[in-house]
Amino acid sequence: MRRISLSVFASALPLIALTIVAQSPPGRNPDVSNKALITKSTPSINTNAFKNQTADAAAGALHKMADDYYAWRNENYPVRSSDAGLHTCDDRLTDYSPAKIAERAQHVRSLLDKVRAMKTDNWPKDARIDWILFRSQLENVDFGNRVLKFERTNPQIYTGECTNAIFSLLKKDYDTPRKRALAATARLKQMPALLKQGVSNLQSPVKLYAQLAIQSARSIDPLLNKSLMALDVDLAPNEHDDLIKARDAALAALHSYADELEKRLPQMVDFSPMGEANYNYYLKHVLLLPLNASEVEMIGRAELARYRALEALLPDPKLADPNPKRAAHVPPDQESFLKAYESREAEMISFLKEHNLVTLPDYLGPFQIRQLPDAFKPTSPGGFMNPPGVYDKDPTGFFFIPTYNPESKNF
Repeated sequence: MRRISLSVFASALPLIALTIVAQSPPGRNPDVSNKALITKSTPSINTNAFKNQTADAAAGALHKMADDYYAWRNENYPVRSSDAGLHTCDDRLTDYSPAKIAERAQHVRSLLDKVRAMKTDNWPKDARIDWILFRSQLENVDFGNRVLKFERTNPQIYTGECTNAIFSLLKKDYDTPRKRALAATARLKQMPALLKQGVSNLQSPVKLYAQLAIQSARSIDPLLNKSLMALDVDLAPNEHDDLIKARDAALAALHSYADELEKRLPQMVDFSPMGEANYNYYLKHVLLLPLNASEVEMIGRAELARYRALEALLPDPKLADPNPKRAAHVPPDQESFLKAYESREAEMISFLKEHNLVTLPDYLGPFQIRQLPDAFKPTSPGGFMNPPGVYDKDPTGFFFIPTYNPESKNF
């Protein structure tokens, strides 16, 4: 019984970690003009970097180490960088060859060992907090490498790379349609080889992850056939032909990837929980929570009972059922629903200001409601929020929601 509960909480609690592991920019428009920080080689680590240094010097060295790590990460995970608003590697995909996977894991482990070894007792409080947060970021990556091993177990790694490779180029008009289309063409050309490498890497795939990856791969057609083609406006004839050819080859590779996974489903394990000891480690060292697995389970059971009790206090039990017919106005279609949903932002901002609840920084941008691409529905059936990336110059945020159904009780 506990194993099932732990697996549920293991999938839910990483949402808490977003506030912990995210690299927060000092401002909304960070300067990323110093391209010298982005290197194709793994930065070396000086083993004597923290010996015989004052607290301020050591804290400064920590910041330098973090900057080098973020630059290394941006170079090694180009799709993630694009999604974060850094568009210096928009024509590449992540290298998932076994040698590169091992190299990245070793680099993170070595860096984590150095950070753990630092003596921070005499550091200023803010510097110690920086150290704790940076260490937790490295712990998160290292935990994935040591315990989860998603390159070997999770087929969604490779479908997600393909989906986000294109989606990260479409969300914002950060450059001309032509330049983004050329970047998309370059990435599309690399997808067949990436998916082939993924099939080879998946030595112990988990059935649940594979089923989700199959659904995603078979739902990506509208993203590539329709959404992507909106960028095909200023391409030369040969560039247009390259885009179409690369798109069709990528779609064929994705469908083939789904077919291969489907053939292997009977041999896959249904699920592979991380285990209580690993989960306790994750809670403490990655999420930085003062809780163990049993305490998290206890909180979950208590909260469920509490909300059932609150429902019992309702004057009419039917109020617990989110029936859309109780709304004063039910939008008739997708477009009107998106506009109605987005219009609530002004209402919420007005409420916050009128009641003096919180100060809203000037750098906050608009929050737009968009339709969720079908390829994301298997893993995000309720949609997801997408705040501005840490490198974004455009402060706009998004909430991507599924296709609207007037009878749905989810809205």
